[in-house]
Amino acid sequence: MSIEQHIEELRAELLACDDAGERAQIEAEFEAAKAALREFEAAIEGQIG
Repeated sequence: MSIEQHIEELRAELLACDDAGERAQIEAEFEAAKAALREFEAAIEGQIG
């Protein structure tokens, strides 16, 4: 699964989640996945630019 797919799945889970504890856990994973994607994109940009 790509990081983009993982982010989309987490986004869908957040929309469907109604438990505060579970939502906090998903949000943390969602933010971590977005950070990983930004790091990956920066690394690629560094190789190209």
